Amino acid sequence: MAPRRVRLALALGLLVPTLTACFEEPAPHEAIRDFLVGWESGDFAMAARRADADEASVRKALGDAGLHLDAASLRFKLLSITRDGDTAKASFQAEVDLGENNPLWTYDSMLPLHLVDGRWKVRWSPSVIHPDLHEGQRLAVKVDPQGRQPIIDRFGDTLQDEDTQYVAQVIPVQLSDPARLCQELAKVTGFAQDRLLSRILSAPPTDAVPLATFGRAKFNQIKTQLDRIDGLQIVDVKPPVAPKSPVQIVGRVSAVTAESEQQLGGPQRAGDTVGRDGLQRAYQDQLTGSTETRVIVLDTKTWETVKELKSWPGRKNTPVRTTIDSRLQRAADLAVAGTQPVALVAVDAPTGQVLAVSTKDLNQEKDALAGKFPAGTTFSIIATEALLKAGLDVGQKIPCTADRTVGGARFQQTGVTSSAPTFEADFAHGCVTALASMARRVDEGALADSAAAFGIGAPWGLPLSSFSGTVPAGTTDAARAKIIAGSSVRVSPLAMALVAGAVRAGTWHPPTLVTAPSSPDPTPETIPKPPAPRPLDAGIAAELRSLMRAGVATGSARAAAAPGDPVYGVASTVTYVEKKERSQLSWFVGWQGDVAVAVMMRGADPAGASSVAGAFFSGTRKDF
Repeated sequence: MAPRRVRLALALGLLVPTLTACFEEPAPHEAIRDFLVGWESGDFAMAARRADADEASVRKALGDAGLHLDAASLRFKLLSITRDGDTAKASFQAEVDLGENNPLWTYDSMLPLHLVDGRWKVRWSPSVIHPDLHEGQRLAVKVDPQGRQPIIDRFGDTLQDEDTQYVAQVIPVQLSDPARLCQELAKVTGFAQDRLLSRILSAPPTDAVPLATFGRAKFNQIKTQLDRIDGLQIVDVKPPVAPKSPVQIVGRVSAVTAESEQQLGGPQRAGDTVGRDGLQRAYQDQLTGSTETRVIVLDTKTWETVKELKSWPGRKNTPVRTTIDSRLQRAADLAVAGTQPVALVAVDAPTGQVLAVSTKDLNQEKDALAGKFPAGTTFSIIATEALLKAGLDVGQKIPCTADRTVGGARFQQTGVTSSAPTFEADFAHGCVTALASMARRVDEGALADSAAAFGIGAPWGLPLSSFSGTVPAGTTDAARAKIIAGSSVRVSPLAMALVAGAVRAGTWHPPTLVTAPSSPDPTPETIPKPPAPRPLDAGIAAELRSLMRAGVATGSARAAAAPGDPVYGVASTVTYVEKKERSQLSWFVGWQGDVAVAVMMRGADPAGASSVAGAFFSGTRKDF
């Protein structure tokens, strides 16, 4: 009989009712349907009844194939049927979901059929499961997870130390009862028992299979229980995951737990680590990449690989390169030690790159980068830019009185040194009454334009939380006086460090914390594109530099002076209400060389922040 070929475009489930109505003589279609549908649905008995071999052996072989692949699902698409007398062939495509977010594996195969006592049967052999599978062989999934990549500083040095972790693992071929081991381990760890077992059954039997990883504290808590589980091995590893300074910027890392595995929902395996905060969290996927996966054929006597059927290289993981300068970071850490709660941020003036972030009793991300604090008269740097554009003569005498009211708003100055100093002296000493009195010299738009020129309120686009500042409307004399005095504006220490950098370089630059990769992991919140650099008027920038040099040479920021290049800057104190309580802050904003800093300290000491800045500048000259 000439071969007859039926090409099918419909899915298997829609195919058979049409075909069985078309054929009067015995045809292979029902056998094909029963075998593939039974295999796909897990009704292996249904499939085995349509094979010409021992039904128990076929049931076991089909079930083992799914276990050995750790298959989340298996689907078939019938491609064609060819019949030649008492024999037939059915070409089909298999689609295997290997689970744990690995790609789908598709391959083409063929069912050979023949008539046995008037019934169509699949001519059984292991090659029915896959064309390259033969007697004495089995499938397996071999995974090769990549170690977590480091976060590094601007020079390529790692910002993590080694930390001991403990991996619970097994060698499958050595286990007498894998199911019981997984049941006991699940009780101790909370990991799903079926997932633990599937990892064991799908792995090459002589490979070490990690099942769970624990930090030191967790391991010590459950060590006795783990020791009781027969066949479980504990191996200690020392991955570089303990953050160095700045700890809260780098972020902490922990081993995957049952809870985090559920939350992440990704291809996390034992041994994987999860960034809990900081850059470790922002760049989790890029630091860990994805697991390389290979489907292989094993010899069941030697357990050696016979053939690789398919491989997925996974997504390559990469280090995260920051702009942090570890030497300056150490200087910053020493400068803030032993003080009141304080935050110090240092940036590279010509680029806006963040060089150091150090705090004591404040959070490096939430306070130093994203805090919202009144700037006091250090904000007069920005206000003075507007005043200079309006024609201010810094040699003009502006009274610095102990008390002044502007538009109904009262300002008070302690430690008045002269009744009629110049504006330059008022600026250098941060005389709030003199500065507030300039409210009628500048309009709301000019103040807003100057704030924008220094990046206040700009979308920065950093991978961590940050705050670029806010300036309220200056529609009245009182409102403008509060802006100039810095009592109504809100800024972060990072924002003010960038202000200092702008005066030093003559151009405001948006902050940069990470130079590679170009963007963090995707998040529900869109990270804005950073603004372009904003040049300042060259003449006005030069005049601001002169004013800020006077702040350290003769003004209230004298404590910031340090050996080496001249130090420029201004200092201020500001009192404000926070959570219904009066709080006081001390500020220093300035630079030495190309290193621009902002220091903010809690407390009433007017020289507190300047002293920290001076200690930092002095420390940058040391070899660590």
